[in-house]
Amino acid sequence: MASEESTSAAGPPERPPLAGRVALVTGSSRGIGRATALRLAALGADVAINYRADAAGAEEVRAAVTALGRRTGAFAADVSREADVVQLYAAVERDLGPVAILVNNAGTTHDRLLIQMTLEQFESVMTTNLTSAFLCTRAALRTMLRARWGRIVNVASVSGLVGQAGQANYAASKAALVALTKSTAREVASRGITVNAVAPGFVPTELTSTVNQQLRDYMLSVTPLNRFGTADEIAATIAFFCGPEAGYITGQTLAVDGGITMRGG
Repeated sequence: MASEESTSAAGPPERPPLAGRVALVTGSSRGIGRATALRLAALGADVAINYRADAAGAEEVRAAVTALGRRTGAFAADVSREADVVQLYAAVERDLGPVAILVNNAGTTHDRLLIQMTLEQFESVMTTNLTSAFLCTRAALRTMLRARWGRIVNVASVSGLVGQAGQANYAASKAALVALTKSTAREVASRGITVNAVAPGFVPTELTSTVNQQLRDYMLSVTPLNRFGTADEIAATIAFFCGPEAGYITGQTLAVDGGITMRGG
């Protein structure tokens, strides 16, 4: 009896903070994107999983989100291509509803010293990391502006804040993403839409698996916390920007980097 009375007095369970929101996380079949999709689902969001080639990974994430009791779907699209983005948003809205939360996470690297870098290598990284965010943000704003609510989080990098030898293309794309964040935030703030960026330090993922040991050692040596970050730690910060507690924060870039930018890289 005491147990029943305690349950009754407690009332109904608290509504998850992102319940009823549809989130699109680009490049979410693995790494930080995967961790973010799961974190947002745990907070109540229905999640659209985007991938370009890793169908098996996307299916694993879809199953994990479903197990959390959320609506979901895996959507193949190269978000650096305008036609693909148009089709992606149409499919997500048809299956889940309008996108209220957008996480621009899709990215790539092609590290090489600038003197050795080809135009193709420079442009391919800029297109994947920057153009994709522009295309997805533009598409998302069409419904966010009407709803007068939205959350956009761009995944930048400490390389875009302090630079990194051998990553001129990657650093340039991430620095531009920070500027895109600020400019977009100014344009849409009056409509209740926030736009922020998260700048991770070195996080071991599939994307960084090709980084040579010399650069890994260097990154560890300039990290005051003396360890690498985890995808879950980055995802937690992204989720914070998507939640109600961050409703008064916009146009900001938060470095989640173990202290690297504190000492200038």
